[in-house]
Amino acid sequence: MRLAGYIRKNLDGRIAVNATSLYGAYLVNYALPLATIPYLVRTLGAAPWGLVAMAQGFGNYLNLVVEYGFSLSATREVARHRDDAGQVADVVAGVLGAKCLLTAGGVALAFLLQHAVPPLRTHPQILWSGVLAGIALGLNPWWFFQACERLKVVAMLDVITKTMAAAAVFICIHGPADAWGVLGIQAGASLVSTGAMLLLLYRGVDLRWPTWKLTASALETGWSMFLFRSSAMLYTSGNSFLLGLFAPPLAVGYFAGAEKISKAAMGLLNPLNQAFYPRLSHLAVHDPREGSRLFRVNALLVGIGGLLLGAGVFVSAPILIRLVLGPALLPAVPVLRLLSILPPLIGMNTVLMTQWMAPLGMDSILNRIICVAGVLNVCLAVALAPRFQQMGMAAAVVCAELFVALAGTLALARRAPRSEKATGDAALCGTNLEPSA
Repeated sequence: MRLAGYIRKNLDGRIAVNATSLYGAYLVNYALPLATIPYLVRTLGAAPWGLVAMAQGFGNYLNLVVEYGFSLSATREVARHRDDAGQVADVVAGVLGAKCLLTAGGVALAFLLQHAVPPLRTHPQILWSGVLAGIALGLNPWWFFQACERLKVVAMLDVITKTMAAAAVFICIHGPADAWGVLGIQAGASLVSTGAMLLLLYRGVDLRWPTWKLTASALETGWSMFLFRSSAMLYTSGNSFLLGLFAPPLAVGYFAGAEKISKAAMGLLNPLNQAFYPRLSHLAVHDPREGSRLFRVNALLVGIGGLLLGAGVFVSAPILIRLVLGPALLPAVPVLRLLSILPPLIGMNTVLMTQWMAPLGMDSILNRIICVAGVLNVCLAVALAPRFQQMGMAAAVVCAELFVALAGTLALARRAPRSEKATGDAALCGTNLEPSA
């Protein structure tokens, strides 16, 4: 009762509304795809579904390239200057120009990959549906509405398009020959959502054509966050693709199935972090003491939620695999139990890294930690995946996250005495004691 009273007392009303909207969108983004997985595994077969997961992993890399970390850097810029209409219009124009440029680079990269990776060379339709899905998602201007804390309408729009996409899977996918359509349907839903959000965006923002200067400024501002996101992607969202380079599609199917369930659990913490991030970015500059208070509330909620989710996934792993993936993928149970460590670990890592360091512009420390973790994940995957396949890939992911937690905690512990001596509580969320990279 006392804990609930503390949270209610310190939780801002708009943050609660935005978090509720994000949870609605989350339930669609994760629950509906999970609902389609048993049908897809049975309809396509485990190996073709593994190919779809591999192409989706590459699409995630392209999404990262096109999105370029703007969900952090551009959100931060708009949140800090949202009362300056001209500055906001410049940020939007620069981001859209940069995304168009990055899209061209992503397509060129896909052409090279098609000839370099045998499984994708023999199934080009699956590859290019994944490419389109990744690019369409990367173009989405969700970051703008997050920065303005106006997520209710766009969350509803996202729910509608994702629901239609899930229905289309059951209607249009009937056998292994339709595997490419799984990601093609996702791409179509993302394009509809992106177009509608752009129309909503320009109802309140002046339309400005992206100039080279604005585009270059957006790329420069987002570079450090791109390094952060790209390094994190090496051990978070592209592992199915990475495993596919060393293991057969069936092993990719086992790992991808367990990873999707684990991510669904981890994703329950994302709406909280996304709802808090723009407010923390604003308060880090304008009201450090209030930002420190809000940070503690977020850390408390995410810490408790992560522990409960991780324990629940570990205990119920056999039931979850059977219900979500079907009996054919029961070998994924040990993988899911190993990945159940991730919800509490990633939840707290996100709070410390993106909710504390990023709003303060502490990009250099953050990037060093994440870059090393990404390289560690790839090296462990190369060493473990050829022999241990899906379990080796899962072990590599867990080790990378443990490194992030330990390195981040050590870095913050070494800074704490200087921070307390310099500014007290305000240093926790309001003073940039280390210049950004």
